[in-house]
Amino acid sequence: MAKLSLHDLSPALVLRTVKEYVFITFGLFLYSFAWTGIILPAKIVGGGVSGMAMLIYFATGGTNGGIPIGYSLFVINAVLILFAAFIIGVQFGAKTIFAVFMLSVAMSIMQSIVPPDLIGLENDRLLSAILGGACSGIGISICFMQGGSTGGTDIIAMIINKYRNISYGKVIMFCDFIIIGCSYFIGNGISTVIYSYVIVAVSGYMLDTVLAGNRQSSQILIVSKNYKAIAEHISTELKRGVTLIDGEGWYTKEPIKIVMVVCRKNETSSLFRIIKEFDSQAFITVGSVMGVYGLGFEALKK
Repeated sequence: MAKLSLHDLSPALVLRTVKEYVFITFGLFLYSFAWTGIILPAKIVGGGVSGMAMLIYFATGGTNGGIPIGYSLFVINAVLILFAAFIIGVQFGAKTIFAVFMLSVAMSIMQSIVPPDLIGLENDRLLSAILGGACSGIGISICFMQGGSTGGTDIIAMIINKYRNISYGKVIMFCDFIIIGCSYFIGNGISTVIYSYVIVAVSGYMLDTVLAGNRQSSQILIVSKNYKAIAEHISTELKRGVTLIDGEGWYTKEPIKIVMVVCRKNETSSLFRIIKEFDSQAFITVGSVMGVYGLGFEALKK
């Protein structure tokens, strides 16, 4: 881990960090509003840990004294994080821990202050599913763009992936399928299951739209005289591998170094910030990569 210096504690870094946490908080409150102000009044259950918390709320009485969603969220995520830390030794970042805690707080606040008839869509379950899924997708994507993560079924995928060579996407889809399937038993019939799948589909579409594909990757080529500083900070801050390629400028006939990085698309904003910090005039190309396999990305499947 890189040691902190006076440069690392500059006002610009402090301001940027504060801004990131403010945006994470805003995204989580928007996500929480979608669940408590739009989805909950229509008595629909979505996927993920939020869907599990919703199931617990309805199963324990709902509006007649059900366990608040925020409480269940915190307990489930806390247990998952402890399991992951014990089984696979995952070191969760400060933003992830903050997001897990803040999501529980946001859910509790929103559920207590937002009236169920605020939007007036409690009787239109289809529109509630579409609007709720869109708002939740946008909210969680804002969190992802700042490097935050709410844990949840992603942690389950990491634990299972240690023992079985199964892709993260399949594990998450299976978890959502089980959670949503259980919504059939809360007393609202098969329509609840259908509308819950609508929420998952719309939320996933909005997430991909805002992040330009959260699970996709980008190959970035950087030409800069300050390539050493850029490469070092990408390696230490983003924990991504960096490759230097020898090149030559055809016009200047001068040798140059090209920095090549492959990263997730939701990491590109952090990477651009690093580049701009050391060379605002750097020449950068960004290309979408259809598949990336190896350490830090997808494992080769049989």
